[in-house]
Amino acid sequence: MITITTTEALADFCTRAASHPYVTVDTEFLRERTYYSKLCLVQMAVPGDAPEDAVLVDPLADGLSLDPMYDLFRDESVVKVFHAARQDLEIFFVEADVFPIPLFDTQVAAMVCGFGDQVGYETLVRKICKAPLDKSSRFTDWSRRPLTDAQKTYAIGDVTYLRDIYEHLAAELEKTKRAHWVEEELRVLTFPGTYIIEPGEAWKRLKTRTNSGRFLALARELARFREGYAQSRNVPRNRVMKDDALMELASTKPRTMQDLGRSRLLLREARRGEIADGILAAVTAGLETDPEDMPKPDANGREKLQVNPALADLLRVLLKARCEQEKVAQKLIASAADLDALAAGKRDVDALKGWRAEMFGNDAVRLCNGELALVAKGQQVKVIEV
Repeated sequence: MITITTTEALADFCTRAASHPYVTVDTEFLRERTYYSKLCLVQMAVPGDAPEDAVLVDPLADGLSLDPMYDLFRDESVVKVFHAARQDLEIFFVEADVFPIPLFDTQVAAMVCGFGDQVGYETLVRKICKAPLDKSSRFTDWSRRPLTDAQKTYAIGDVTYLRDIYEHLAAELEKTKRAHWVEEELRVLTFPGTYIIEPGEAWKRLKTRTNSGRFLALARELARFREGYAQSRNVPRNRVMKDDALMELASTKPRTMQDLGRSRLLLREARRGEIADGILAAVTAGLETDPEDMPKPDANGREKLQVNPALADLLRVLLKARCEQEKVAQKLIASAADLDALAAGKRDVDALKGWRAEMFGNDAVRLCNGELALVAKGQQVKVIEV
């Protein structure tokens, strides 16, 4: 098993890879103690059975530059194949401001090809490659050196089986003429905004139970401070303060260090020093926010929809019927929130865009408008014109 530890060796492999139609890629990383993922290992493989066709790249090796790999990622003549690529792509975007183009994600492709919702790599190895996969090394410390033989074997399996999985799914997409479905889904993965969290927008990730503008203003300023502090220090946001502590502070509105000391949920290290100063400044900013500048409840997804429950149930039946007919994962087409929005008369939902509209959305609107009906026939649900 080849482990690359020099820039020259990496450049040699990437030069060879550029002559192939695709390269499979995976990473191992740690994120428990940092805001941004720490890249610990990169695995790559090209078509073939020779030992040099699958390699491990050690980004922690002294003097190793990943620039040859990033040049390969920019080479649009070579498809870069991942499974569940989002976290891998975030690493490359943060580290080098680069996305692998063109991209193929086997998890997304598998959902389009009827393997179910967010199917795991192990499942695809078993169903497509007819092989078992040892996952015992999955949660080991990938930053420690030397890597064990078990770690290396586990890591290389994440790109060698991926070759057969890619070829199988690519052929199936070609046969069903659904390759453009996958391409549409992958655009979000190569959009920088997917990975950039603006501190001022971080509050929208919170789950609050009030529509009070003042409370939301406090939560927004506390979340802004937490996100900015975590990013600048590269520490997990929960190490600054957890969500439940943030909500408590937005409710109790502490103004002094003594007030912070009364918090039941705030971490001890957050009751003094820079974090404490930041919390108190954020509370002051929230309290001083003008009413017209306070967050609006519906801006955080709290708009009360007037959902027709019977229509929402019919849309769920239609979705299930369409997905069973087309062998596509339901979760890929429409979420429960999408269906409720449709049943409330909303039309700005993803289910009505692109290929989803062709498969489900257009008929969903017609069902809402009373132009279609659903009937049970045996074990199947049929769609009929009204």
